Amino acid sequence: MFHLRGHHIFCLLGYRGMGYSEEYAENMTAVHTALREQPETLVQIIAGPDQLCAKYPEDKEYHCQDKDIYERDAEILSRLGVHIGDILPWSEVENRIRAHVVPEDIGVVCETCSWRSYGYCQQGVERIIGHKGLWNVEHK
Repeated sequence: MFHLRGHHIFCLLGYRGMGYSEEYAENMTAVHTALREQPETLVQIIAGPDQLCAKYPEDKEYHCQDKDIYERDAEILSRLGVHIGDILPWSEVENRIRAHVVPEDIGVVCETCSWRSYGYCQQGVERIIGHKGLWNVEHK
């Protein structure tokens, strides 16, 4: 089971192997690959820093406790109809994305995210809506 905060659900949709550091990207790739290859993997929704935040590099400004990140978490959880503490398979997360999210939501919900300009998360939502699943990512 993975423990994820709300906004990392959207981050996983657009993940393409890049990250804040080598260690961060390796960790993100491992989580992403497991969810892509085994969509029945359970995910528990948590408040605050999660398994992905745990590998955030110490030499960068830590934003995982910022108020706007918590607000983004809450907005995404609200859109998906899930709550802190819920445990569900990743496949159900994808079902909820198909039912409640449109690609344009990324521009609104993730407006201040530095990764948004790549367009990957919006494309990731499109993939989920089209039943294509997460991207196949091979971290180098």
